[in-house]
Parts: sequence; C-alpha cells; structure tokens
Amino acid sequence: MDKTKLINNIGNYRWTICTLLFFGTTINYLDRQVLSLLHPILEEELKWTNTDYGVITAVFQLTYGLFTLFSGRLIDKIGTKKGYAIALIIWSIGAILHAFAIPIGKGTSDLLGILGITGISVSVAGFIIARAILAIGESANFPAAIKATAEYFPKKERSLATGIFNSGSNIGAILAPLTVPWIAYHLGWESSFIIIGSLGFVWLVFWWIYYDDPSKQKRLTAEEYEYITEGSEVNDIAPEEIKETKTSWFKLLAFKETWAFTLGKFFTDGVWWFLLFWLPSYLTSQFGLKDTDITLPLAVLYSMTMVGSICGGWFPLYFIKRGYDTAPARRKAMFFIALIPLVVLLVQPLGEITFWIPVLLIGTCASAHQAWSANLYSTVSDMFPKYAIASVIGIGTMAGSIGGALTSFLVGRLFDSYKASGDLTSGYTIVFGFCAVAYLFAWFIMKLLVPKLK
Repeated sequence: MDKTKLINNIGNYRWTICTLLFFGTTINYLDRQVLSLLHPILEEELKWTNTDYGVITAVFQLTYGLFTLFSGRLIDKIGTKKGYAIALIIWSIGAILHAFAIPIGKGTSDLLGILGITGISVSVAGFIIARAILAIGESANFPAAIKATAEYFPKKERSLATGIFNSGSNIGAILAPLTVPWIAYHLGWESSFIIIGSLGFVWLVFWWIYYDDPSKQKRLTAEEYEYITEGSEVNDIAPEEIKETKTSWFKLLAFKETWAFTLGKFFTDGVWWFLLFWLPSYLTSQFGLKDTDITLPLAVLYSMTMVGSICGGWFPLYFIKRGYDTAPARRKAMFFIALIPLVVLLVQPLGEITFWIPVLLIGTCASAHQAWSANLYSTVSDMFPKYAIASVIGIGTMAGSIGGALTSFLVGRLFDSYKASGDLTSGYTIVFGFCAVAYLFAWFIMKLLVPKLK
C-alpha cells in the first residue's frame, strides 16, 4: 500500500490535539499582548516612564521563567491534562486582575511602605501583582504543549506539530490589535483585560473533554497509537518503569544537551520578548502612529510570523526527505533560519522611506524566531525521553525568561537614556543590532556543546 495512504488510514486524532494546543497558545498570547497594546494609553493616563514599563515586563518574564522551572516538574508529575487545566485557570484569573490593578496597587503600596520600600507608584505595583499571577499560569503553557506533542506525535512530525500550535501565538498577536484597542475605546481599558481574560475558561471545557493520555484515549485508533509510538522510547520502556523513573534537576544539568537547549533559549528569547512588548511603542514613537494606526501594521507583521512558525516546523522534513536523520536535519534547518534575522540591520537605514519597510523586516525577523523556536523546542524531544521533556523545557524556558527580563529591563533604561538626549533612534539601532546576531551566536554555542544531536 502507498505510504501516504497508509498514514491517512490510521487516523488523524493527533491533529485534533494539535488544534487544541493551537487555540490554547492563541489565548495565552492574547492575554499576554493586551498590556503592550494598551501601553501608550496607560503611559499617558497613569504617567508611566519607559523604565516603569520595563520593570513591569521584566517582573513578568522573571516570574514566568522561575515558575516554568516548577511547572515543568509539576506537569511531569501530575500529567499534561490536569497540569494544563490548572495553569489556564491561574493565568485567566491573572489576566482579569489587570482590570483591578489600581485597587490592588493601593494595598500593595501600603504594604511596601510598611516594609520601608518606596518609589513604586500605585499603578505600577498593581500591574506587577497582576502580571506576576498571569506569568505563574502562563509558565506551564509550553512545557505542557511540548509534552503533549511528544505524547501524540512521532519524532519526525513533532517540529511540524510544534510549528502549527506555536503559530497560535502569532494568531493571538494578530487578534489582539484587532480587538483590544476597539474594546478599550468603546468600553474602557479595564474591559479589555476582563473580556480577553475570560476566553480561557471557554477553551478549558474543550480541553477537558477531548484530551487524555494516548494510552487511555478512546478516540485514538490502535493503528494511530502504534504509528505515534513507533521508534520511540515507549516501545522500549514499560509504562511502570517510566512512572518510577526520577530525573532530578541536578541530573539533567549534568548533560551538555540540557545546556545546549538552555543557552539557545537564553540568547534568543529576549528578541521575541522585545518584539512582543515594545513594537507598539516603537511604531508610535518612531513614526508618530496613533493607537488605531498600528492595528494593520501589527496584524501584517504577526501574520508573517504565523507563516514562519509553520514553515519552520516543516523545514527539517525537507532535509529528512533528502536522506538526513531527524536530528541532523533539524540542526541544518536551524542554521539557515539563524541567518534570516540579519535583515533587521536594515530597519533603521531604510525606515526613513516608509514605516512599512521596518514592519516587513521586523516581521521577517519575528518569523525566523518562530521557526527557530519550533525547532529548538523539538530538539528536547530528540535528545530526552518523554518523562523528562517538561522538566528540560522548564529549565530552558526559565533561562529564556531571564534573558528576556534582562532585555526588557536594559531596553527600558537604554530608551529612557537616549530619549533624554533626544536620540531615541540610536537606542533602537543598538537593540536591532542585538536581534540580528542573537540566533547565529546561539546556534554556534549549541553546536559547540553538542556537535551531534542524539
């Protein structure tokens, strides 16, 4: 029988799971993106500086990274279904709490005053609390999603599945500028957080109905289950042995493979966090665009990243079909992807022509990040057994969040400094230079640590 027909005949329920992960990630990024879109409004209304905003985003990233370390372990322990559900409830509550940041901040400021800590405004304190709760919940999204992908997909399909569900982050980033400003204008900025934050509870119903461990999944055919587990460690290790296996952080940190993934995240996640949190402000400050004017440019930019995520997930298959094994094919694809962000070196020189050139160039860089991310996550399932995947993802994501937090904090200080001197453009030039070379640097570090993925 033709191989394609055979695969089609075994069933496609695994793609239903991928669809669930896609929408979960979409909601994840919708909740995360609301603040960056309201930043110009909040900056004016609440009298924030760039440093204030940088601190708020840095707290989110540090909290996100720290709790990713623990959420990965929790998911490995209690399972993907329960772990993801608990995470979504927490992050949805956190998203909604942004609407009540002022009263929360009042109580927080009073407490900080008693402790002798001053200098943090009421609004900043409130948003820090809400942002931290959002980060605690959202920290489990990728450990859970990557683990679910490893459970439901054979190795050769994992980067494609990861690319597809990861493109949900781009859909979230597209939908956010199309909805958030409208809601804020007609119903107030508080309503934006409440309405968007409530979407997660709708998704939760579908997740609880349709997701289960593959070995217990009644909707999965025996043929598809065999296809999913073919060649994986599930065929080599009995379930009771996997359940009894304990993998400590210290043991995982002894492997160069763990450090390769961790440093790959540390050096590149800051680029994505910068693009996610600072783009609306960049278009506003550099080109004089109003809140309503940035909707279309952001929608175009994040549409590009969706394509990059899916194509990046497919890219290793191009080399696999030409005789490469899965891991070498992924490494080769990642090298070519790492070259693409170099285009952002042209953002500032060509930005004087029209703002659309920076939008397209930054969109190309963001697309490359999503392509890189889809493959970087998949290297973990290439190198580690399933019972350790979420833990390794947690370690690496924590490092990525630390890198992102450092980027946000330093970017805020850098922009305030250059803004004070009347040369904010130079500040952006420096940051885009970092974005351009980060991926090549990370690739060579990973190659040095692990010459051959195995």
